[in-house]
Amino acid sequence: MPLTPKVFDTLLLFVENNNLLLTKDEMIKRLWPDSFVEESNLAQNVSMLRRALGEQPNGRPYIETVPKRGYRFTGEVRLCAEERRGELAVTPSGAELAGEYGRRASEAIESTPPARPVITESVPRAVASGSADQDTLATARGADFPSASNGAKPSPMAAAGRRKRGVVWAVIALIVVAAGGAYLLFRSRSPSRPEGKVRLAVLPFRNLGPDKSADFLSRALADEVIVKLNYISALIVRPSVYVRKYADQEIDPAQVANELKVDILLTGAYVKEGDELRINLQLIDVAAHQALWSEPLNLKYDKVVTIQDRVAQAVVRRMSVSLTPAESARLQRGEASNLQAYEYHLHGVDLYQRDDLTTAGEMFEKSVGLDPTYAPSWAYLGAVDTTLASIYFEGREYYDKARQAYDRALELDPSQIEARIFKANLLTDTGYVEEAIPLLRGVIGTNPNLAQAHWNLAYAYRFGGLLRESISEGERSRQIDGAIKADNAVFNGYLYDGQYEKFIQILPAREDFAFVIFYRGLGHYYLKQWKEAAAYFDQAYRLDNKLMQARIGKAMSHGLAGQPELGLKQLKGVEGQIIKSGVADAEGVYKIAQAFAALNDRPTALRLLRRSIEGGFFCYPYFTNDPLLDNLRGEAEFAGLMELARRRHEEFKRQFSAP
Repeated sequence: MPLTPKVFDTLLLFVENNNLLLTKDEMIKRLWPDSFVEESNLAQNVSMLRRALGEQPNGRPYIETVPKRGYRFTGEVRLCAEERRGELAVTPSGAELAGEYGRRASEAIESTPPARPVITESVPRAVASGSADQDTLATARGADFPSASNGAKPSPMAAAGRRKRGVVWAVIALIVVAAGGAYLLFRSRSPSRPEGKVRLAVLPFRNLGPDKSADFLSRALADEVIVKLNYISALIVRPSVYVRKYADQEIDPAQVANELKVDILLTGAYVKEGDELRINLQLIDVAAHQALWSEPLNLKYDKVVTIQDRVAQAVVRRMSVSLTPAESARLQRGEASNLQAYEYHLHGVDLYQRDDLTTAGEMFEKSVGLDPTYAPSWAYLGAVDTTLASIYFEGREYYDKARQAYDRALELDPSQIEARIFKANLLTDTGYVEEAIPLLRGVIGTNPNLAQAHWNLAYAYRFGGLLRESISEGERSRQIDGAIKADNAVFNGYLYDGQYEKFIQILPAREDFAFVIFYRGLGHYYLKQWKEAAAYFDQAYRLDNKLMQARIGKAMSHGLAGQPELGLKQLKGVEGQIIKSGVADAEGVYKIAQAFAALNDRPTALRLLRRSIEGGFFCYPYFTNDPLLDNLRGEAEFAGLMELARRRHEEFKRQFSAP
């Protein structure tokens, strides 16, 4: 049907952003990038488009008006390439497509110099990306020109403009075919990807400017995008803890993708100059050795609050991800309303990732002080307080503060993933694991490919002694996120199930993390490989002599060396900290009880075992077979404690075991 060029551009903009809210300001900037036009021009275009499209078969309009904000295109959009995948199998490979079309596109686009400097990272590029020639694209999609249908004869300049537009659109078409064809072929050739989902890692953005005070944006902005993308079930996104090590580095995309077990990388670089913030983003298909998309964002710094939404929506568009209505709605909300509060939030995220928990907590306190309605700051504040309580013995009041922070976050945003997962962990650690299970199952119900949720559900299951379910959820998490196998995850389900060799085999191959090293020693201890166990316990203590597990390991090493009195002295110090602070998760208390039992201090071991069970760690199947408790089995009190654990375990099993 006949449409004027600008109305057609409006339709194209809607289709490219199917089911996403487009604000009026955003549409005007993209449709008339070099002109000042009134809002009425946009309204007229939309009105003409509505008349041309009519209504959907269900009677709904194709274009929905969102009062005081903008428009949303609600019609179904399909990729024809998806329907022709069988034909794609006999076409040239993605690399061949990218090579030939990319060569032509590069020649065409690179013949026109960029209209402004573009920040770019050093990555393989087999096809030209849209970032190199934004003004050429604006010319192609800018001012209207006379239509042949109105009887007017185009001027030579207009004809030349049409030819230029034709060339540019041909180039863009080649780019789309090359990137899209290679991407679809690559996706169809990834049999290891769970349920056809796309594995994506968002790397810390790189500060290329002279203003080093802006370094905090590197990890923080990437984390904000990760949090946003976690709500999209079609994506599997690596958590921040796995990508933060790439901050401030030149990267080899192929190497990073292999280490993180992902298919796609999102990289970014930025320069902050005064109140100007320029960011360049690239979406890299590593297997196809090409940038699927590149785009510069030039904005005032006071618009930094919009970046996570803009980037997340751009990824959704460029990867042709299908959204559920709930996911689409989720992408539209959560934006901070106070710039200073949001900057404190970003500083807090950066410090949290650097493990500077005390200062991070101060930043989040300032953030919620200025903007008490921003749920993510409350969630992170709770995470800081939980860690300070459970790992660093800061006091029981930190647990209470953490729960209040999580409750506040969920009051503001009941669907927030981070607050639900963080709160579930707190509930598990503080004796309320029965309340944690529904929270985690709810997250998995809406986000089944969120590895973190499966991992935390495995953690909760083992507290209640559902070892089969714990192992199943843990393996599901590892299947979704291969990076879990190589980072800092300890899979206690196998240890508690008596599969000691398996437990050691799947421990991360890290020599710099005391937590993992302790567990390696514990695995060898169970296998009665005393020399290896003592060596690992000592290594963990050298790495971090304040870590509770490392101190327990050192005590057991003293026992193996025939110095139980030194071991008991070490353990008494740990117990004293627990009593003084009133904290320590129940599973951790069980570890201390085990060590006292192994060193044959039965009264203390029984006292701590009771504290562990009453505190919510009642893994009865483990208790009945744990050789480290053998010195206690003849004690009358031990039988009563086992009965206490058995009753709660049976009730837990009745509520939550798989049919």
